[in-house]
Amino acid sequence: MGLVRVINDDGHFHGELSNAGTKLVVVDFTATWCGPCQRIAPVFEQLSTKYPNAVFLKVDVDKCAETAAGQGVSAMPTFIFYRNKIKLDSCQGADPAGLESKIKQFYGSGDADDSEGSVAGHMDLSSFIMKAQCECLNESDDHCLDHCLTSNGGYLESDCDEQLIISITFTQAVKVHSLKIKAPADKGPKNLKLFINQPRTIDFDMADSNTSVQDLTLSAKDIEEGNPVQLRFVKFQNVQNLQIFIKDNQSGSETTQIDHLVIIGSPISTTNMGDFKRVAGKKGESH
Repeated sequence: MGLVRVINDDGHFHGELSNAGTKLVVVDFTATWCGPCQRIAPVFEQLSTKYPNAVFLKVDVDKCAETAAGQGVSAMPTFIFYRNKIKLDSCQGADPAGLESKIKQFYGSGDADDSEGSVAGHMDLSSFIMKAQCECLNESDDHCLDHCLTSNGGYLESDCDEQLIISITFTQAVKVHSLKIKAPADKGPKNLKLFINQPRTIDFDMADSNTSVQDLTLSAKDIEEGNPVQLRFVKFQNVQNLQIFIKDNQSGSETTQIDHLVIIGSPISTTNMGDFKRVAGKKGESH
């Protein structure tokens, strides 16, 4: 059946989620009696060949009732997206365009996901960034923070001098393992100070004088190649927000530029399986 794996029992579902590691997992919760499910089935097949670096699972809700209940599935078809056994998002209904746009959102850069994932089993945390709560001080109007949080072209540039303060808020507490900053060798950032869990965005005076959680000096090679720069992981175990003060750039040029900023780590709640077990428990007790 193409690249789609059919799940016939609850244990099999958890095994597949665990085996997928940092790959995106797309799960189609379906039923044989559901007309829309049958209509979108061939589309799901095609998507599995188009996005070979994701794992596509088909779960029959009648055969896997506990899994469906544990994952909050109430209508068919429901598609749920996971990575590292964590539920990222879901969508309902037989909407091929909507389904593919969600896959694109979480698929990342395809094969590159594996190399990012192989950073000690961590992943790109972009799907956990609350963009509406993020801000950047001294960003240029035309090249704002949003531009560097995706790899779709566009970049962040500082406005009136080389300094920037980037404030990133996460939807849930995360552990931050490393940063990948891709930037031009001349205008890319050099010296950084990292702060976490600040009540509000710090200003430049505070950033300069306050003690940071960690200071980093990036090499031109790091930023040209976008290599992961490891942080003192023990210091970044419970991060609600991360603030990056960029003090200067590689060549002392007037403005600093960042093409792509990736924060690598993992959410603290590594599974929703606790919810699943409780639901299953209740069900068992009521017999």
